[in-house]
Amino acid sequence: MAFLGNTFDHLLHLGADEDTFNTARHLRENLTKPEKILWNELKNRKLLGLKFRRQHPLHFYIADFYCHEQHLVIEVDGGVHLLEQHKEHDENRTAELERYGIRVIRFTNDQVINSIDEVKQAIIRFVQNNPHS
Repeated sequence: MAFLGNTFDHLLHLGADEDTFNTARHLRENLTKPEKILWNELKNRKLLGLKFRRQHPLHFYIADFYCHEQHLVIEVDGGVHLLEQHKEHDENRTAELERYGIRVIRFTNDQVINSIDEVKQAIIRFVQNNPHS
C-alpha cells in the first residue's frame, strides 16, 4: 500500500499489508538478473508509454512488474516455477488476481536474458490485442 501519512491506495495495492510492503521493498533492492534486464526496458515509460512498477504489492502477492493503467502483471519465472507445487501456486495466484480484473503474463528467466526484444514484442502484442477496458 502506498503510505501517504496513514492512508492507503486500496485499488492500487488491493489491501496489501505492511509485511507485504516490507517484503516488496526488500525484493526491489535485490532484483534478479532477469528482473534487472526487463526493468531496464520497462522503467520510465519506455514501453508504449506505460508506467510499470517493480516488485509491486497486490493483495497477498508481490508482482514482479505491474502496470496499473492496464491492470497487467508481468512475471519473470525461474526454473523453480516448473515444479508441480509452484505451478499450482502460480495458477492459484493468477486466478486470484484475475478476480480483481488483473491480467497476468509470464516469461521465463531464459526468455528475458536471451530474447529481451521478443519479450518486449510479446508484451506490446498482449497490450494491443487485449486493451484494458
